[in-house]
Amino acid sequence: MTRILQTCLAAIAACLLSAATVPVVHAAAEAQSAAASLDLAIVVNPATPIDKLTFAELREVFLGNRQYWSPDMPVVLLIRAPTSAERDAVLNIIYRMKEPQFKQYWIAKIFRADLSSPPKIVYSNDAANAIVQNVPGAIAFIPARDVRPGLKVLRIDGRLPGDPGYPLHLTSRK
Repeated sequence: MTRILQTCLAAIAACLLSAATVPVVHAAAEAQSAAASLDLAIVVNPATPIDKLTFAELREVFLGNRQYWSPDMPVVLLIRAPTSAERDAVLNIIYRMKEPQFKQYWIAKIFRADLSSPPKIVYSNDAANAIVQNVPGAIAFIPARDVRPGLKVLRIDGRLPGDPGYPLHLTSRK
């Protein structure tokens, strides 16, 4: 009888242990998915001849210092409108500027004839998705959860949104 009791207790313990680990794995997957939903994806038109950028290269593109992906494909930079959370995050992380500095930066670039026009302003993530989908050379930042199929998501420093160490987030991570 003792042997049967030990076997039953062992079976119950095994069931309890396996049931306890399933939610932990599920919770970890949910946590990674939640983190990815706060990440900003850098998206380009599928015809754009790049798949990855270093953070320094990304910064050069967004600062207007890299104006062509290839000799026949100009960079078409899309920036969200002022007051959007996405714009605030990009100004802080990529540009390392506040809104007044950002505006002055582009005014100075155009005044010096470094560029003929500033980045194109988009008023929604839907608009950014649509423009990037249809304009070769277009690049934008969109919350990873809002990226539509058909866009190319760039790796930044070898990482995609949701990967540990991905540098672009809507909110700061600790």
